[in-house]
Amino acid sequence: MDPLEIAAGLEAHGITDRTAARFRHRDVFSLAEELYARSPHEASAAAAAPILVPAGPAAFRGFGHALLPGALACAAAAAGQAWAGVAAVAAVAAALVWPGRAAGGRFPYVAHLLAAAVVGWAAYRHGTALAVGLALAVVPGHLAAVAFAAGARARLDGSRALEDFADRARPLLLAAVVLFTGAAAAAAVLAGTPLPVAVPLALLLFLTRLLLRHGAHRAPVCAGLVLALVPVPAAALAAAAGLLVHAVLALARASAHARP
Repeated sequence: MDPLEIAAGLEAHGITDRTAARFRHRDVFSLAEELYARSPHEASAAAAAPILVPAGPAAFRGFGHALLPGALACAAAAAGQAWAGVAAVAAVAAALVWPGRAAGGRFPYVAHLLAAAVVGWAAYRHGTALAVGLALAVVPGHLAAVAFAAGARARLDGSRALEDFADRARPLLLAAVVLFTGAAAAAAVLAGTPLPVAVPLALLLFLTRLLLRHGAHRAPVCAGLVLALVPVPAAALAAAAGLLVHAVLALARASAHARP
């Protein structure tokens, strides 16, 4: 439809600015402009209007999957069951698995196992209430992730340069992070767990979900989760900060939001 979509496809197939320079172009977008000019297309084709609020059976199933972890964890904790913490850990890990399946058709086992280990280790050190608070944060995390994906797609459709899209996507990502952080703090208060412990962990899991869902490289994600396993109070906060930097760079690329 336009040069930006071609540039996104080139990036998705590993074409870099260095490769474009071999064809006497300054960057990938310049190469995409020539490919667009050489390709047959209808000038009158109108772009489809972006859908900001996804609807349909898939959207309702996704929201239902997001509700299950908090419901299961709260029910087990309210019933005073000894396995409430284990149930909450399993529910949070399962909430990460479901959207991660869409990451380029790959199933990132290692990242999911590390995320489960992070939640389990944190629950073991700080108690069941922490796992319940993380489970309650799954719903706002799902909503923030869906809103970010829809907003990014709308900005991708309306951008005409990769730099233009990046400048629009970064504030959207930061806004989603800020909104989720507030929601995670509220969930921690409801669960009765300390904010300095719960909020960095929740933010780490939220960024892990975003990066896996949009097909980002898993090595930085796994490195951040491994760092969070270090028994130091600031480990989770440092891991979340590192993943945030990686997310700002990775999710501002057009190829992260290309249609499958």
